[in-house]
Amino acid sequence: MERRSFIKAGIKAGLAGTVGATAALAAPTVARAQSSITWKMTNAYGPNAPFYVVGPGSPTDMAKKLETMSGGRLKIQHFAAGELIPALEGFDAVAAGTVESNAANSYFWSGKVFAAQYFTTVPFGMSFQGHMAWLYHGGGMELWQEVYKPFNMVAFPMNNTGVQMTGWFRKPVETVEDLKGLRMRIPGLAGKVYGQLGVDARLLPGGEIFPALERGVIDAAEFVGPFQDRRLGLQKAAKFYHTTGWHEPATTGELIIGLAAWEKLPADLKEMVKVASMACVLESLTWSEAVNGEALTELVEKDGVTAKPLPDAVIARLKEATYDTLAAEAAKDPLTKKVHDSYMGFKKKHDKWAKLSEGAFQSAALGS
Repeated sequence: MERRSFIKAGIKAGLAGTVGATAALAAPTVARAQSSITWKMTNAYGPNAPFYVVGPGSPTDMAKKLETMSGGRLKIQHFAAGELIPALEGFDAVAAGTVESNAANSYFWSGKVFAAQYFTTVPFGMSFQGHMAWLYHGGGMELWQEVYKPFNMVAFPMNNTGVQMTGWFRKPVETVEDLKGLRMRIPGLAGKVYGQLGVDARLLPGGEIFPALERGVIDAAEFVGPFQDRRLGLQKAAKFYHTTGWHEPATTGELIIGLAAWEKLPADLKEMVKVASMACVLESLTWSEAVNGEALTELVEKDGVTAKPLPDAVIARLKEATYDTLAAEAAKDPLTKKVHDSYMGFKKKHDKWAKLSEGAFQSAALGS
């Protein structure tokens, strides 16, 4: 009896040891599967800025979406401009691996690589529909990755304002001559175009625009559209608001991610990043469309703003200068030319459809 009891006890101990060993081996695998990845995301825009920092389709909204979608496996710590690094140093920070990601607009980096301009928008280019169609279905996304690969990063669209306003002026622009000597806050390719017409174009972060305009450091400024501009108080510094959005017909924000951080993500988290970015593009655009109409009415009726398009002669000259500038920049660099040719080739085909669809509808619906 003692021998049989001893054998039974040994068997039980052996089974317990086997189960314990199996559990011990399995535990690290489960822990790895549930472990979370945390990124830092810097931003070119200041704290609490609607659209660019907080609210529907914003970078902080995307961070929340990703944490929820991933069950907490991907967490993003967001830092607005100045909270971790200065406003326009995000590109270099991601390239250096200092932070994993940054939110901004690609045309801020056109001084580093001119082809980056095309992924934000192109003056006299395509609308939101055409621009996003080019990115997702016309080769634009692949070119974006190609342009940023030398900087060890990948990029995704993260928001879109739709068409923007020309901007705020202390005096109305009535002729091309009125642009000569004008000091204006304007980023990207539009700054180069204005430069051809005698404008002193300057790049300022959003938070610096109002004080510069109010103090007379600049004579004019472009930011986004009625809601965003009114929030900055630009109507208190200038009363003439030109509404022709020639320079930014579909302004797309970007999320850049360091290549090393991106490659460490498993396939399902990569897909979540792609899906969340697409969701934020749509959500931010529809939010912008929802708030801009009322804001423009308030600017005119409550704030005494004069809102009107630029004169046709000024638009014609700006268009001429735009295409001259694009041709000159494309001739300087094979990669820029590759992106330029892709964008313009897609635009040529899309324009035919847009005129017959959206263009015809807008003309009939708005009576213009």
